[in-house]
Amino acid sequence: MTRYRVPTLLFLLCALLGLSLCLRVPALAESDSSIEEFVDLDDDGNEVPISPPTQPASAETQSTDSASAAKQAFIEDIISLGKKLFDQTGGKLQRAHYSGDIYVCKNFTVYLFRQNRDKYRLAPYPDVQLKIPNNLPSKKCKPYSYGYCWEDTPPEEGNPFYVAAQFLYDKSLSPEENRALALDFMRQVRRGDYFQMTAKYSHGTGAHSAIMISDYDPVTDTVHWMDSNMVGRKIDGIRYGKVQFDEEKDISWWVDAFCQKTRGATLYRLRDDLIFANE
Repeated sequence: MTRYRVPTLLFLLCALLGLSLCLRVPALAESDSSIEEFVDLDDDGNEVPISPPTQPASAETQSTDSASAAKQAFIEDIISLGKKLFDQTGGKLQRAHYSGDIYVCKNFTVYLFRQNRDKYRLAPYPDVQLKIPNNLPSKKCKPYSYGYCWEDTPPEEGNPFYVAAQFLYDKSLSPEENRALALDFMRQVRRGDYFQMTAKYSHGTGAHSAIMISDYDPVTDTVHWMDSNMVGRKIDGIRYGKVQFDEEKDISWWVDAFCQKTRGATLYRLRDDLIFANE
């Protein structure tokens, strides 16, 4: 019988133990590689996951953020220029009679747009200058009255607006039902919206254009806007109008103006894919 000395036996046992550990390590390593390491402890000492580190924004996300910034900048430019003209005119009447007078209501909103448009483009059409559509011709508005909407100009031709909401009086509904729809329409007003209507109210009859300078306020049930030539008068047969800024009225006041047979209104909103020119 072979006899082993104690030191030799201990050496063999250590060698066998080392071999066993070496064989197990790869299995542990493979298993651990699939375990999420983002863990933390909550107030009760329980393990909770931690979100992985934030990844850099993708090109798509960066583009969306940029477009949003350009849209907001465009709105601010338009409103700022409107405020400047309001301050310059000081509440005094301005000529708003001839087709080239910038203080005619639609001319005023177009002027504010054109003075600022060159800094902006639509992302899908970066080489196309922005343009604001004309009002839809009277004969194409039938059976409704002229002035409730614009021509349907496509974005590839530079139109940066889309129809955010529209109300047209529906003769198949009751006056109460029409009014409820018109009020809901006005509750969709957002800062920077271009507002177009055909109306019959205390200031006159016909088309009018305005720009909303804040979101609809559900607390006061009001909207704030700026415009030109809503308020005015004729002097020696020539029409003169006043520039208004930060005017505020209950939405029912607006509804009274356009919620009538053959009349209506449209909200035009700048598209989200606006970018800064040469970006």
